Amino acid sequence: MSSAGTTLPGDPPGGRRAIAVWGVGVAVYFVAVIFRTSLGVAGLDAVERFDVGASALSTFSILQLLVYAGMQIPVGLLVDRLGTKKVLGIGVVLFTIGQLGFAFSPSYGTALASRALLGCGDALTFISVLRLGTRWFPARRGPLVAQLAGLVGMAGNLVSTLVIARLLHGIGWTAAFAGSAVAGVVVLVLLLLFLKDHPEGHEPEPFPHQGAAYVRRQIAASWREPGTRLGMWVHFTTQFPGMVFTLLWGLPFLVEAQGMSRATAGEFLTLVVLSNMVIGLVYGQIVARHHGARLPLALTTVAATAAAWAATLAYPAEHAPTWLLVLLCVVLGACGPASMIGFDFSRPANPPERQGTASGITNMGGFIASMTTLLAIGVLLDATGDDYTVAFSAVFVLQVLGVSQILRLRRRAERRERERLVASRVSSVHVPV
Repeated sequence: MSSAGTTLPGDPPGGRRAIAVWGVGVAVYFVAVIFRTSLGVAGLDAVERFDVGASALSTFSILQLLVYAGMQIPVGLLVDRLGTKKVLGIGVVLFTIGQLGFAFSPSYGTALASRALLGCGDALTFISVLRLGTRWFPARRGPLVAQLAGLVGMAGNLVSTLVIARLLHGIGWTAAFAGSAVAGVVVLVLLLLFLKDHPEGHEPEPFPHQGAAYVRRQIAASWREPGTRLGMWVHFTTQFPGMVFTLLWGLPFLVEAQGMSRATAGEFLTLVVLSNMVIGLVYGQIVARHHGARLPLALTTVAATAAAWAATLAYPAEHAPTWLLVLLCVVLGACGPASMIGFDFSRPANPPERQGTASGITNMGGFIASMTTLLAIGVLLDATGDDYTVAFSAVFVLQVLGVSQILRLRRRAERRERERLVASRVSSVHVPV
């Protein structure tokens, strides 16, 4: 089934104005990802600064992701009710304060609290940017716009690996993290001056909000759609291997298990990010033209990720060869773009007034999986005396769980989507011109 059809009745026009406004929202997400992933290049420094072990180190990212995942449905509801600009503004303030707090934290406890605040602000960004895209661009552009947003986010990850890592070892912990917080102030000013929720003439229809009853209805209606649940499990199964690697455990794995220098390990993390950006463009174009490719792309990415990890962990020598580690990093770069496919299942399954809620449910998937895997790896490393082979085997367990759920839901989701498409075509035939 191709999505490259005509613009639907009532679709926003897109154009340069849409790109400019959407670009401001994406800039906010870009900074949020820089702050989110900055710990990934500072993990070993955090161990020394706060005198903690692997489990305690993983708690930084686990708490951050726990807050992020727990906020997704509330954020979706907030975006549906308050609009993008207000929610993004709150997010910028929170994640900037969190980054500043992390810069000046004198203890492990205050650093944890700062990462939690950062995670709260970060949680408000991506769903808001997705909603901004649906309000400013035609529906047929949805898959590509979503992939481009993810690509810009990965560019933020690239800034972490290339810039913050060097600042950290050049000017020190406090100056590096506090200096990066200036970016939050810049995007807040841009947001307040230029961002608008929707183009003129495309205001959403007023939707009644009735407190707790409204919240329950929004969540229940979104969850009843098989496409929402399929999207969540696609996101769950595809995103976490790459996120776990770049967010925290990639650098320690490459340095301690593979014998690399920190500089070389940083280059390999950069390769993951570059691969993500290139593959994101390819996946976005494919899905925008051929919706039937969504599930094959997602499942192929899961299979390739499992095969690359299995080959790396089972390699008989003490260290895996460079070519295999390069292949692993390239394959891990596909995880982020593949996770975006989850939104291409939940988006057509829900009407506009539920888009934020449905996207929130979908976005929970990968972050719950990442949080679970971060914890499992940290615990297994402490329990096995830093045996990375055993620790990273946790990846396979969550992949099996996710694939089983995808296969269980796919037929129902595809059937409902076909029914909805037929109904929309029938109704559009009767729209007066």
